[in-house]
Amino acid sequence: MQSTKLLTPKDVAKAVGLLKAGELVALPTETVYGLFGLALDDKCVEKIYHVKNRSLDHALNLNIASFEQMTFFSKNQPKYLEKLYNKFMPGSLTVILEANDRVPSLVNNGMSTVGFRMPDNQATLEILRQTGPMVGPSANLTGNPSPKTADDVLHDLNGLIAAVLKDDANISGVDSTIIDLTGEMPTILRQGALTLSQINEVIKG
Repeated sequence: MQSTKLLTPKDVAKAVGLLKAGELVALPTETVYGLFGLALDDKCVEKIYHVKNRSLDHALNLNIASFEQMTFFSKNQPKYLEKLYNKFMPGSLTVILEANDRVPSLVNNGMSTVGFRMPDNQATLEILRQTGPMVGPSANLTGNPSPKTADDVLHDLNGLIAAVLKDDANISGVDSTIIDLTGEMPTILRQGALTLSQINEVIKG
């Protein structure tokens, strides 16, 4: 592959075209840059594992652009799910739900659950609206620091992916909070930008 192309937030159509063609594109979120590819295309998902040198037993999240997409790929959703969605998504929250059989096994490694993420970046959200669900783990080689700038992405992945859409301004570097909603009570699996008390306030409100 040639050197990775550098895109701007105005290049949504170019990014969409590359992704729909099966390429990988690094996109900004509010936390770090993610390495995005079509979630329903096994070749794209396999490519992400290969490029990152990521073990196949590490499940991936589904990045979505609507509440309907989250319910389409899950089952047994808690009644308060839409409240959480309306309050915190898009944003730094990853929600774990029971997966249904629409979730490709390469995405969640055949697990009974799947994570959902809705990144808070306007260009990335618009791309997601046009491509459908994507996987988007951090855009780095496994074991290296998560990328906070487009230059960080290029340091690890230049020539390995088709493009990176540069938008460094609103990246915090703070991980999203991962919350498991499959049990009787919500459980924090990774503390990030949001706290359990903030989440419980919405659930009980």
